[in-house]
Order: sequence, then C-alpha cells, then structure tokens
Amino acid sequence: MNSLTETSREAQFVTLGIEREVYAVPVQSVVEILDMRPVFRIPEAPPYLAGLIDVRGRGVPVIDLRLKLGLSPRAATEHTRILVLEVPINGRETALGLIADRVFEVMPLDLSQLEAPPDIGVAWRSDYIRGVGRRGDGFVIVFDLATLFTTEEASVIGGKAPSDVMAASAEPMPGAGTL
Repeated sequence: MNSLTETSREAQFVTLGIEREVYAVPVQSVVEILDMRPVFRIPEAPPYLAGLIDVRGRGVPVIDLRLKLGLSPRAATEHTRILVLEVPINGRETALGLIADRVFEVMPLDLSQLEAPPDIGVAWRSDYIRGVGRRGDGFVIVFDLATLFTTEEASVIGGKAPSDVMAASAEPMPGAGTL
C-alpha cells in the first residue's frame, strides 16, 4: 500500500495541565482559550461548578477541572486558563468552560495508538477517558467529553440555560421597591 492511499488516524488535540498530569481535548471542540477571569457564582451549585462567565454576550457555565477530577482546589495563577468548549451534553452541543492549571499546545495523536484506560484492579470512574496517548516520555489522558459528566451532572450544567440563570439574578428581589 503506498502512502497516498493510507488513511491517517491522526487527530489534533489541545493539551492542558492539572498538577503534573497532562490531559487532552479534541481541538475541534475548543472555541477559545481565555485567561482566568472572575466567575459569577451560582447558589447551591455543586462544588466543581465554579459559576458562569460572559463569553461574547453568552453565559457559559465553568467547571473547575481540579475539583471535577477529585483533586484539591488551588488558587489561580498567571498560567490558569479557561478552555471554552462545545460539548455534547444530553444530546445537544453546550458551551462549557473548563478551568485548567495551564494549557500547553496543540498536538497530533494517532488515534490507533491510544491505549485503553488502565485496569487498576479496583472500581474507579474511567468512563470519561477516551484513551491514553504519549507525549515525549510521558502520557496524555484524552477526555471523552460526551461522558465527562454523569447524567445528573449534565442536567445541572445543561438543564437550565445560563441566560435564564443570569436573567433570574437580574430580577428585583420581592419586596424591593423605591424609597
């Protein structure tokens, strides 16, 4: 078979860091990468849901990836970034921000070379891992964005449109009037 007829199984990914680990999301899911900015907190939201940010006039829920992955929280640094993604949640594309300690680069990964999540002999939630690739001498964990959130979490994130939450927060409080 010559090189012109071979099909490439290579795809582009944006790599991001949480602590010392490297993760990846498909580049086609990334809308933009933002410097860390203030986040509007949502009352009674789960701890991993940092809140909402405004992205070009659109309220976008933001997930603290550290907390989502069961790691301890960390104060933002000059390297902290928010990746704004289009993620399939409950059968529809939803804008979602992920807070990462840092973003590295766009890199190709050969999909046929991705390894399955490791079997460590105990129950752990690995269904959101599409596979494990290589980056130099290290590993890259590739997220399966469609399964990163459980059905219950997806309903919290995608159930109420962020614009509805923002509009409700702008409504006057009952009994508030002019003096």
